[in-house]
Amino acid sequence: MKVSLLGAGSWGTALAVVLAHNGHDVTIWSAVEAEVEILSKYREHKDRLPGVILPENITITGDLADACQNKELVVMSVASPYVRSTSRQAAAYLPENQILVNVAKGIEENTLLTMSQIMEEELPGRDIAVLSGPSHAEEVSRGIPTTVVVGAKTKKTAMFVQDAFMNEVFRVYISPDMIGIEVGAALKNVIALAAGIVDGLGYGDNTKAALMTRGLAEICRLGLAMGGELETFAGLSGIGDLIVTCTSKHSRNHNAGYFMGKGMTMKEAMAEVKQVVEGVYSAKAAYELAKKYQVSMPIVEQINKVLFEDQSAKEATTELLLRERTSEYTSLSWDE
Repeated sequence: MKVSLLGAGSWGTALAVVLAHNGHDVTIWSAVEAEVEILSKYREHKDRLPGVILPENITITGDLADACQNKELVVMSVASPYVRSTSRQAAAYLPENQILVNVAKGIEENTLLTMSQIMEEELPGRDIAVLSGPSHAEEVSRGIPTTVVVGAKTKKTAMFVQDAFMNEVFRVYISPDMIGIEVGAALKNVIALAAGIVDGLGYGDNTKAALMTRGLAEICRLGLAMGGELETFAGLSGIGDLIVTCTSKHSRNHNAGYFMGKGMTMKEAMAEVKQVVEGVYSAKAAYELAKKYQVSMPIVEQINKVLFEDQSAKEATTELLLRERTSEYTSLSWDE
């Protein structure tokens, strides 16, 4: 089929390689003219995916209309802060009922909307799905076995997307729980910032395991309050993505947190990583959602203090450890 990816970052490029491997006619669009020229000339993302050569059945373009028209599948692969503006620009070129797959991970700060909800606002009448899971572009682009999940409103759409992407090294599951998939995808970036801070401070495995476990508890509480399903948070877009993002050298969120743990400011850390650190954008939104749904999220609260209120990472750790004592699961009780 004819497939386009709107966004030529590392993730969009990696997915383009997967789709090209599956025999599709693939187009990658970028709004950055220099990026179009470099990818067209060298057929390689030298700074982000060095050594990954684009197959011949991938076309590079800066023409948004050309990228959107007459395509059976369009993938929204820009970073989360640009999903709304790109959707708005593409609206004139995407026909009604066009199948779109969002692969960005985040929550919009001022509206508290997920990426698919933003697309539904800007692209009414289109058939929108989401794809997420533990899937670093650096590994996907090199054919390292990876598993993800696709969420859609109908099973038919989910299976259509599943068939487009799935191959011998890229396994795709399907799910009706779009909100759960997106909440897990967005909030794991915030917890990964905290995991990076833990490593930057020089703490150990015990600390990070505790952080990840309690971070997952926070994701579950908010996700369930927003209408997600518990099984989703025990799955690929929940604990799966949380593990890989909190522990991998490829994780820009973890790396930014690591630099902050070493004493850098948030802006200095983002500059050092040199890519969009989506957890920074999602942190404020997660905190506002916690207040909106009256859900306790102490890790998210402390991350916001470190990011935006100049609280030191050590102070944040102390505040978390010295909170009022409580049970691990408040839903459990003793018989007596």
